[in-house]
Amino acid sequence: MITLTRLSGQAFVLNSDLIERVDSTPDSVVTLVDGKKYVVKESLTEIIDAVREYRSTLIAVTSMIAEKPPQSPDRRLAPVSTIERGED
Repeated sequence: MITLTRLSGQAFVLNSDLIERVDSTPDSVVTLVDGKKYVVKESLTEIIDAVREYRSTLIAVTSMIAEKPPQSPDRRLAPVSTIERGED
């Protein structure tokens, strides 16, 4: 999700995966895949940078999660059948 600003000054958050294109005419117009359009204060470059930052953050966090060693089993997360038999 990226934060953008309407021309009125109101900030909103947009799912960047839904962006089809961004036009600069001279205001930036963000067109979504469903055809909805948003006119925003941010420049074309600022929007591209925001999307890049968001996606790179997702990749970095996913990588960190994948590298974490597994934690010790938690009895609360064990299957019911295991708990009923008194196994750990």
